[in-house]
Amino acid sequence: MKALLLTNEYPPHVYGGAGVHLEYLARELARFMSVEVRCFGGQDWSEGNLTVRGFRADESAFSCPRALRAVFAAAQRDNAMAAAGTDADLVHVHTWYTHLGGILTKLNYGLPLVLTVHSLEPLRPWKREQLGGGYDFSLWVERTAIEMADAVVAVSESTKADVLRLFEVDPARVQVIHNGIDLQEYTARPDCGLLKRYGIDPAQPYVLFVGRITRQKGIIHLVKALQHLDPGFQVVLCAGAPDTPEIAVEMQSAVQAVQQERPGVVWIEEMVGKENVIALYSGAEVFVCPSIYEPFGIINLEAMACGTPVVASEVGGIPEVVVHGETGLLVPVEQNKEAPFEPVNAERFALNLAEAINELMRDEVRRRHMAREARRRVEENFSWEAIARKTAELYRTVCHR
Repeated sequence: MKALLLTNEYPPHVYGGAGVHLEYLARELARFMSVEVRCFGGQDWSEGNLTVRGFRADESAFSCPRALRAVFAAAQRDNAMAAAGTDADLVHVHTWYTHLGGILTKLNYGLPLVLTVHSLEPLRPWKREQLGGGYDFSLWVERTAIEMADAVVAVSESTKADVLRLFEVDPARVQVIHNGIDLQEYTARPDCGLLKRYGIDPAQPYVLFVGRITRQKGIIHLVKALQHLDPGFQVVLCAGAPDTPEIAVEMQSAVQAVQQERPGVVWIEEMVGKENVIALYSGAEVFVCPSIYEPFGIINLEAMACGTPVVASEVGGIPEVVVHGETGLLVPVEQNKEAPFEPVNAERFALNLAEAINELMRDEVRRRHMAREARRRVEENFSWEAIARKTAELYRTVCHR
């Protein structure tokens, strides 16, 4: 069997959970089948059963508004991916950026289409800030692909429920296969020298956030929570890749304001490499994930694998990863239907985040217990090998229908 995987993100161009997912899924599948990854970029290499080919966009003739460039560039790449021909047995697409490529491949070559839902466009209305009218295209192409797919993979039970609620899909075609973690790679590896280079005092405990500056990740709410935190520990915000110039300015203003009131707030304004982020996880006392929308939350797995307890929003697939009271604490979020990227009571949410962080930071014994339980849970439930086997079995099912 040969699988053709289409993705926006693939190393070295990874900025979110979907890119992490593709890196490890492709590697594990290639241990026992032929895998070709087609992605956005200039990649071009093969190793064993795995071939990776990047596709670039030519925007030289574009005269559309800047917000639409990413949309038309994605469509251009998708067309090129499909036009390149294939000898695969199925096509597996990831994120709306490659859904058009999957549709073209399915219809033109008669291949089964598998689609993994990492997030859902109807639940991310703030994307209109980034894409303008292109958000209507992303809504359309996602719906079209999901409703014509031969199999839909949801990364959590919560995501499966959202798929069945929002789209016309036979429940028998929707299967939950969780994200995973490389347990050899993601393990505790503290690095005091790295902390010093980032302006973090290794002698003082710290709470950590890692993620993109986007409405979805709730970073602005966390920054507002910092004024309610106890003194005596640092807060490290490893946050970059803002979705829009507007949210970048909002983040800059919010962080500067809190830094004037509370010492020990360190902002690393970049998406750091894997080895460095593992060291940051390893040194942290608590990891914080304040997401407003999170279909799975692979970043929580990464922190837990490094032996770090988690304070996280009780949304989406996060409760399937973080066990409240055992591997961390979950903070309820009442989502606002009129402004889905905002809680109904943003001030209360920020205060609840702060209270949960303070609760763990006041109790070292409890943190140590949670750290051990976090690592144990990841080891027992989220290996990439098991996830690749489940995915391969799904491939065999759709190819023999």
